[in-house]
Amino acid sequence: MNVLIVYAHPEPRSFNGALKDLAIKTLEEQGHFVKVSDLYEMNFNPVANKQDFLELENHEFFKYQMEQIAAVKKDTFTEDIKTEIEKLKWADFVLFQFPLWWLSVPAILKGWVDRVFTMGWLYGPGVGLYDQGGLKGKKAMLSVTTGGPETMFSKNGISGDMMDQVLHHINRGILSFSGMEVLPPFVSYGAAHHEELRKQYLETFKERLLSLETTPSTPYHPNSHYDSTMQLKSEFRG
Repeated sequence: MNVLIVYAHPEPRSFNGALKDLAIKTLEEQGHFVKVSDLYEMNFNPVANKQDFLELENHEFFKYQMEQIAAVKKDTFTEDIKTEIEKLKWADFVLFQFPLWWLSVPAILKGWVDRVFTMGWLYGPGVGLYDQGGLKGKKAMLSVTTGGPETMFSKNGISGDMMDQVLHHINRGILSFSGMEVLPPFVSYGAAHHEELRKQYLETFKERLLSLETTPSTPYHPNSHYDSTMQLKSEFRG
């Protein structure tokens, strides 16, 4: 299996760094092929703008998505974007490793998505979305660290349920939207504050990595369960 790890943490010696290093070692020992996009080490530019294209389709009015569609057809993305797109095409499985900042991803990772998940190739006219997205057939999983304890991210917790509220916009709104099957996330709660807890999480994470190919994906409704207004059909409502 080809695995791409998209890693977003500015400190290599962090617990996120330890999780990333463990993933590389464990997956390679299992015979998988691993590539890493270390966004901070790459100094990846997270800002989507006109400079992402070697030439513009419309010089009078700049619309990023329309320029993406044109760049897909003409192969006019800048080299940094093309490199990351090729990694995504190569990968069977994408693992995202990052700390939860402001109940979301670090800005550098959001910018990677903005610039690399391109309209015209990954979604949009002629491609599709959700179970018809451009990354259909691939799988993905989030590995997330938090500063707060697990109780903060429960159904009645102050930050909301981790799976159904906090990470939904990433799992459903980015990964599933692009066509990928989404595995349940691996979350390390409050590990930065407890050495013994970090060790336990590393052991549990290794177990998850060893079972990636057999772990069931999150059961999102397929496109066929929705009507023409994108509403869930009555027979599929809970």
